[in-house]
Amino acid sequence: MNDSCAPVILASQSPRRIELLKQIIGNFRVIPSEVDEVCLPDLSPEENAAFLGRQKADWVADRHPGHWVIGADTLIVLDDEIIGKPTDAEDACQILRRLSGREHKVITGMAIIHSNTSSAATVSRVRFKSLTETEIVSYVNSGEPMDKAGAYAIQGKGSSLIEGYDGSYSNIIGLPIDELKDLLCKAGFPFNKGS
Repeated sequence: MNDSCAPVILASQSPRRIELLKQIIGNFRVIPSEVDEVCLPDLSPEENAAFLGRQKADWVADRHPGHWVIGADTLIVLDDEIIGKPTDAEDACQILRRLSGREHKVITGMAIIHSNTSSAATVSRVRFKSLTETEIVSYVNSGEPMDKAGAYAIQGKGSSLIEGYDGSYSNIIGLPIDELKDLLCKAGFPFNKGS
């Protein structure tokens, strides 16, 4: 995967994004960007997700010209407020209390940079069950929520918190694969040539 000749670079070291990208591209490098992930107050959540994905891709593309660079950023949005990663266990509990019994949006902004730039934002909706305090504390004590936006992982133990969802499942994990493949095709990525 870290073959220096790989034409594709994923500008993220997220294990979830790496596993998802392997579903459509066999050979790529992982070079995380070093941009500060700061949302801009005058942009919508969808625009912020696309902006952050683009910033990550730009940062890596500037240092590795001539490659296909994929940048992505996933935001959790409740009532138009962006919910980030929890700062500690109590913050994770507070986030899960807010999500309990409600629907929120998961937005992943993606950018692909090669000879030009293509970008898109994908939105899924997730409905949480009404959670008891015991369920919340038990889940937080598992440690899983601590590095996740929205303090949960739908593909892990967090699946037990979910009542249902609409839209792309892989988007909720962190990289909407079907939408990414469409974006790559529109950008002219040569899938049939050893990818």
